[in-house]
Amino acid sequence: MTDVLFPQMSDRPDATGVIVTWFVQSGETVAEDALIAEVALDKVDAEVLAPASGVITLVAAEDQEVPLGSVIATIA
Repeated sequence: MTDVLFPQMSDRPDATGVIVTWFVQSGETVAEDALIAEVALDKVDAEVLAPASGVITLVAAEDQEVPLGSVIATIA
């Protein structure tokens, strides 16, 4: 199983970001390096690519605020 992490977009240890959009749904098969989400921190947006191929399970919801570096999905 591979964890998908919220990108570390800040040096602040208490920083949080938001899942703006998921481009996949739980149970879908994804390919490595496929675009799976857009996330935001303050005024910076970033794309999240799948770190591996497999079936994805979303852990965080759209519009959910999460700590940077936390698990937002898993791929098995």
